[in-house]
Amino acid sequence: MESIIKTLSDAIYFNLIREQRYVLFISGLGISLQLTLYSALLGTLIGLFLALAKLGRVKWLEGLVTAYVDIIRGTPAVVQLVLIYYAILGSSSLPKIAVASIAFGLNSGAYVCELIRAGIMAVDKGQMEAARSLGFSYARSMIYIIIPQAIKNILPALGNEFIVLLKETAIAGYIALDDLTRAGDIVRGRTFDAYTPFILVAIIYLLITSILTRLMGGLERRLHASD
Repeated sequence: MESIIKTLSDAIYFNLIREQRYVLFISGLGISLQLTLYSALLGTLIGLFLALAKLGRVKWLEGLVTAYVDIIRGTPAVVQLVLIYYAILGSSSLPKIAVASIAFGLNSGAYVCELIRAGIMAVDKGQMEAARSLGFSYARSMIYIIIPQAIKNILPALGNEFIVLLKETAIAGYIALDDLTRAGDIVRGRTFDAYTPFILVAIIYLLITSILTRLMGGLERRLHASD
């Protein structure tokens, strides 16, 4: 038992404390959280716009949105990231985190689009009729009546999408962005320890996703308190 504890403490010291390697993990975690936040905001805006466009009953626009969603959902996120970084935005001077945020935002937008569309369709049609009878325009009815109810209905699924997005950003190292997973890989390259750095990365991701899950659960309970 003592030998196991000593081996574990030596591995943690060698991969975290020595040469202040914990700084790499902290910096990588910061980049991962920033990337997730920017991508989530962009993905939500894109998803909302696409959902409204798909429900607008304009055939050619609905067809474009459907094609976009099918392409994004049918291809790997890592391929999309690499194409956007090297092919589409390769000649731009944008920071890597901005390019990665765009790539993950575009990817997340396709999934959020379907979530919001399903949430809007789940709202009773009488809500729109009642709003219009009170003098609300279609746009104001959507903004003040329908969309808030839709978001409330899909909040658990939306929270799950953000958690998936956090874990999905682990592929940002493909464009040499020093996120949390790449930090683990850098430490592995310096210590030649193939296990401990990635176990530490997995534990950090587990802690962050657990915290996010609890926060989303608390928010959901507060929103449903009036039901």
